[in-house]
Amino acid sequence: MGLKGQFQNYLREQGLKSTRQRDIILDAFLEAGVHLSTEELYLKLRPYHPHIGYATVYRTLKLFAESGIAAERHFGDGQARYEANSEEEHHDHLICTDCGKIVEFENHRIEQLQEQVAREQGFCITRHRLDLYGLCPECQT
Repeated sequence: MGLKGQFQNYLREQGLKSTRQRDIILDAFLEAGVHLSTEELYLKLRPYHPHIGYATVYRTLKLFAESGIAAERHFGDGQARYEANSEEEHHDHLICTDCGKIVEFENHRIEQLQEQVAREQGFCITRHRLDLYGLCPECQT
């Protein structure tokens, strides 16, 4: 079905309208492929769609999270950022505390170690998130 179809189904189930503005915001969000704050997405849309307001972008991102097509993330900079939920492999994050750069990574050994630690402690992991904070190469110089 895909994320677009999932969102359309959610709107129908909630008795909400599918609007052209929501479609434009969804397309821009999915096309960006990065962790976006409301402001970043709004600024990305504004040159091409000046009629779409900040509050509309904010409410639509909240709808994306409620529908399950996006996850709201907090990386310690005081802003909520949104990331599209996909069927891709789980990934973790490296976050630069200076410039705010976010790098996604996957590491099979880290995943195995987490599972091992959980087993040793009698835990069954149902979900997890690993965010590592530090300085990116550019900010270290």
